[in-house]
Amino acid sequence: MTIKALRTPDDRFENLSGWDYAPHYVDDLPGYEGLRMHFVDEGPKDGVTFLCIHGEPSWAYLFRKMAPVFTNSGHRFVALDMFGFGRSDKPVDDDVYTYHFHRNALLAFVERLDLQNVCLVCQDWGGLLGLTLPMAAPQRYTRLIVMNTGLPAGENAGEGFAAWRAFNRANPDLKVGKLMKQTTPILTEEEVTAYDAPFPDQSYKAGVRRFPELVMLKSAEGEALTPSSSEGVETSLMARKFWSKDWAGDTFMAIGMQDPVLGPPAMQRLKSIIKGCPEPMEVADAGHFVQEWGEPIAKAALEKFGL
Repeated sequence: MTIKALRTPDDRFENLSGWDYAPHYVDDLPGYEGLRMHFVDEGPKDGVTFLCIHGEPSWAYLFRKMAPVFTNSGHRFVALDMFGFGRSDKPVDDDVYTYHFHRNALLAFVERLDLQNVCLVCQDWGGLLGLTLPMAAPQRYTRLIVMNTGLPAGENAGEGFAAWRAFNRANPDLKVGKLMKQTTPILTEEEVTAYDAPFPDQSYKAGVRRFPELVMLKSAEGEALTPSSSEGVETSLMARKFWSKDWAGDTFMAIGMQDPVLGPPAMQRLKSIIKGCPEPMEVADAGHFVQEWGEPIAKAALEKFGL
């Protein structure tokens, strides 16, 4: 079945602040033939691969402050855009976007590039989905950098997330750059423009609209999960078991302490799940998009890993 999708014009991505990486694309992922996925691929192919997975409503640009730390240390930096985001194609039908639509695309991408010796670098949906990838191919993954994310499995949402989901529902043409600036005041206007770049108008934002609906949390106590938000529960529970019992790699955790949804309490819960997770790096001024403080985080992770 052909999926109708939009492709953001290339000129929207010209001369972005702090982002001069050449785009790479795959358009033959099994099950996604014809949909083009964008990724950045810098550095040598024979060392550690830092696989960076963004969340809602960002794109690979979010990792621009971490990328030079990895590449200048002689490692490979791979950052993809999930379908619906960044330079990747954007299916126009909201209902196309499901938990497994995204997860299976990520699995196919890792297989397509045959990534090895991977350090998974994840935050937000990059973690909700990304943290489920290693159990499918544990031999590929050796390290983890995890920031402001979780593995929800049907619990009650806190007030912060419930408010965010309600806000997203009320704003089908979400002003992405404005949201990023509100949650990350250190952003310049040029950086705000870069976060807006993937979305010329509302028709490109189906993926943005859908992600909050897919989070495996109930909005209120006593409420049932929706069909959308129940889809990933079993996978998330399997991932919790993997990280607590089977993970044998090295872990680095950083927490944006100002995040009202996935801040210290949520991350301490995740820490308790990840076998061998050391005490986290606390980034006092950082909010949800902790990668915007990414340079010191990446440097501390490399030091911890002995890289």
